[in-house]
Amino acid sequence: MQIRLFLSVLSFLLFPVLLYAQNGGNTGAQVKMEVTNMDTVTPDTLNMPPLGFYERTTIPEKIRPVPYTYVREADVLWSKIIWRMIDLRQKINLPLYYPTVRMRDRKSLTQALYDAIMNKEIYAYDPLPGLTSPGDEFVKRMTLKEVRDNMSTASEELEQTDMNTGQVRKIVVQGELRWKDVKQIIVKEEWFFDSKRSVLEVRVLGLCPVVEEFQFGTQSDFKRVPTFWVYYPEARSVLTHTAVYNNRNDAQATSFDDLIFKRRFDSYIIRETNEYNNRTISDYKKGGIPNMLESERIHYDIFNTEHDLWEF
Repeated sequence: MQIRLFLSVLSFLLFPVLLYAQNGGNTGAQVKMEVTNMDTVTPDTLNMPPLGFYERTTIPEKIRPVPYTYVREADVLWSKIIWRMIDLRQKINLPLYYPTVRMRDRKSLTQALYDAIMNKEIYAYDPLPGLTSPGDEFVKRMTLKEVRDNMSTASEELEQTDMNTGQVRKIVVQGELRWKDVKQIIVKEEWFFDSKRSVLEVRVLGLCPVVEEFQFGTQSDFKRVPTFWVYYPEARSVLTHTAVYNNRNDAQATSFDDLIFKRRFDSYIIRETNEYNNRTISDYKKGGIPNMLESERIHYDIFNTEHDLWEF
């Protein structure tokens, strides 16, 4: 009985000490850490210290992209334009998706394209009317405001009361850039057979980030909305100077242009040029498995055409 009484008194005396230690010795209000959004901050590039013990200049100071082999029109024996979908949720494509929050030394592919458009280094083209042409034919340039509106959430109009005068005024709160909602990227590319070198090659023609929006009252809760198209040969000069994160070695970074040039991503075909207004596969195939089988059929048609056109 005495032992129980002694333990009860001891726990009563030690409880305030333990509570003080858990609170970090702070008896006042709890301190909250705030994360700064780099989209609203102008970095001081002149006074920023380096991120590591040495300055990384290999990727930013690259002279030019890897040059393509010159191809004459007379040497193109066969060509085919196709559209691919890069699903950024696949593990191999994560370097194209992250970071979803602005970082000092890293950008996602969408952030790199968006910054180049805002800096007027490249042009953005309207993706109208959707996933089909003529949006991917680069027929209409977009303004900077249109690009930002497509990439941002909707602006809100709020009422604010002045504490001194009591007057109510309306203020417009700009929407936030939705990097997390960019879940797919459409790639327009042309495969061709060069008869002079007897090789099958590919040239990327355009890129288009796709945002997923949640909608009520529809059969599908999510809707894919293209944001803007960029002409890839024009964007290569920008993507060459933008580094991609290497999860195996921080000292060996590569650029977005090198990643696309070496085809280090996974994708599937969603469309090919055809006589039916270049319709997509989903227009004449219903269901996930029939769509993937049709995508594989187009892929193997290109593969077989390459072997048929070889010269020995």
